[in-house]
Amino acid sequence: MPFETDVLTGRPFRIFGAAFLVVTLTQLASARSSDPKIDLLTKETLPSQTSTSVPVVKYTAHNRGTIQLAIANNGTFGTLGGTIPDPFTGRPIPSCIYPAGSDVVFLWVAAVWIGAVVSRDTLVSCANEDFYRTTEFWPDVEPFGNFRYASLDRSSHFYDPKAHSEQDILCEYTDTVVGSGLVASDPTDARPHVPLNVKVTQRSMAWSYSYADDFILFDYQVQNIGARELQDVYIGIYVDGDVWHTTRQGPEGWNDDIVGFYRTHPAPEGHGYIDTINIAYHADNNGDPEGGQWNDRSARSAVGVRVVRTPSTSLKYSFNWWVTNYSDVTRDFGPRRQGRLGDPYRYFGSRMGTPEGDRNKYYILSHEEFDYDLLFTAINHGSEGWLQPPTDADLLANGWDTRYLLSFGPFDIASGQKLPVSFAWVGGLDLHVRPTDFEDLFNPYEPEVYYQSLDFSKLAANSRWASWVYDNPGIDTDGDGYSGPVRKIVDSVTGAIDSFYSAGDGVPDFRGAGPPPAPRIRVTTEPGKLLVRWNGFYSETTRDIFSKIVDFEGYRIYIARDDRPSSYSVIASYDREDFNRYRLKRTTGGEREWLLEETPFSLDSLRRLYGDPQFDPLRYTPESPFTFSGAIYFFQPQDFNMSVLGPASGIHRAYPDASDPGADPTLWRPEDITDEHGEPLPKYYEYEYVIDSLLPTVQYFAAVTSFDFGSPIAELPALET
Repeated sequence: MPFETDVLTGRPFRIFGAAFLVVTLTQLASARSSDPKIDLLTKETLPSQTSTSVPVVKYTAHNRGTIQLAIANNGTFGTLGGTIPDPFTGRPIPSCIYPAGSDVVFLWVAAVWIGAVVSRDTLVSCANEDFYRTTEFWPDVEPFGNFRYASLDRSSHFYDPKAHSEQDILCEYTDTVVGSGLVASDPTDARPHVPLNVKVTQRSMAWSYSYADDFILFDYQVQNIGARELQDVYIGIYVDGDVWHTTRQGPEGWNDDIVGFYRTHPAPEGHGYIDTINIAYHADNNGDPEGGQWNDRSARSAVGVRVVRTPSTSLKYSFNWWVTNYSDVTRDFGPRRQGRLGDPYRYFGSRMGTPEGDRNKYYILSHEEFDYDLLFTAINHGSEGWLQPPTDADLLANGWDTRYLLSFGPFDIASGQKLPVSFAWVGGLDLHVRPTDFEDLFNPYEPEVYYQSLDFSKLAANSRWASWVYDNPGIDTDGDGYSGPVRKIVDSVTGAIDSFYSAGDGVPDFRGAGPPPAPRIRVTTEPGKLLVRWNGFYSETTRDIFSKIVDFEGYRIYIARDDRPSSYSVIASYDREDFNRYRLKRTTGGEREWLLEETPFSLDSLRRLYGDPQFDPLRYTPESPFTFSGAIYFFQPQDFNMSVLGPASGIHRAYPDASDPGADPTLWRPEDITDEHGEPLPKYYEYEYVIDSLLPTVQYFAAVTSFDFGSPIAELPALET
């Protein structure tokens, strides 16, 4: 078993299956300190008692984008402050690091909650909850409960054309495990766990593309595997979203966070359009500056949860947060509405905020309520129907160790029926703008001033992209003739109308624009040389999922002395000769704006378009534009137009006499193909580059990437593998 170092005691401890961690946490329930998170970090793990008949919780990680996230196969993500070894690399899996490599943690644990009415009983199954003693979802025994992987990346060992992303992680779990020392009895309801009898099939998806690397999509299929109908089903994502740099793990790091719900944001297109964001978020209260300055330990970003798919549009949504006080239940708090006719106030027992027991959890899941943001706790919201602020409201408003639950429903799930649900785990950089804003501006009794200093634009943009990747705007997925809602913008000067799709057709796609597939590559050696060979058949013929066009632009060859991405340097490149055409638009204020609205043009296509065999697009600049049919344009090369193979670039065709056999493999002749890459591929797409003058006994790394020309319509930059 691997050993890790306890961050508080410095002593090594062994990492075992999470099933036995749960047993440890059950024992902690009767003898906990004022903060069970410290118990989790200091309590020694119980000896292993693994058995092939006992389910074991396993961990893996999403690491493709800028969010590094630990995933468990029991309906949770995050590591409860621990360090878990990656099953492939052995390196520590972070709970949730954002941005990647920063060592800034944004999660203690998050978990699925599902509640329903079954016959006359109210039941809730949760993968984890506040006291860290309840785990009611479990995978199957090994190997049936293990993770499965799939990837759209053809160079991946898990390549699968049916994958949705570059990194699909799949698992299944149920709430049917009872007894066996794995599921604790509920002390509030005074009974053992009563399952709903549901099975959850979970697929989480991650991308490395610049527009999609700040979120991870989760897709659930919730199936009723019992004999009884599940009525009034509500589903929630519970988040204990602590924010701290790894050097600050402990109360210093997690006792100063803020939570809230961000509803709308001005659309980047302007013209009064508003995007619906609807994201529950958490962040550090001030971004952790030091000495009035940002540094590499500062936690300036925000992370949150957005629902992107439910089976019905007419649902109740709720956002609730609470502070669990373990040492003094009278100081336990969460915003609660006053009782009113038809909606009486519900007492939770000794605690005001933390919902203990199935019935209280179901109330939180199903009671339609949107709590005010934590920053506004000290404000008296009585006129809006809320109870009075707590006695220590000013302290809570400054930031605290807070949980939240984003929930929605109701649904009915008949026996055997599956319910599809999807949400996005989204990050947004630079929520905190100036390092002294909290110190200078925050007043718990006038929090709006500080709130307005926060910048939600990147969180909103990433939330928007998450919804677009889930459901591609302008794509008629089900073929019924509807491609999504359209927004129109009228040019106030010319009266011209521009239109664009603001959302999809409501049918999930789980697809995003990506670079062309990476080429097949192999490297052989000679004294002082590396011979880099690659085949670009897939790179040059694959249509982009988003735009539906072949958008291949070129290749780049890299070399490095080690395998860190930052160590690679470009030593050669090739790209097609093409040009971007920018159109002049006059704004309302009379200012000039150059718009890129089309994919690049080849030189031949421009000469045919303008009827001039000598047309040179580079003669025309913003200062000296080109006028045609009343429109004004200028041109720029797409990339560097290094389009000549041979001595100029060093890249040459390995089979210069080969002809293009076309994209249909059934028409290829034996003389058209090569098997150098483990599969038959056309010789026409085989390239070679020689890296010479290398030192003997020195280790080198080589890479070949493909890239596209982006998508002006979708405001996407060029993407590279």
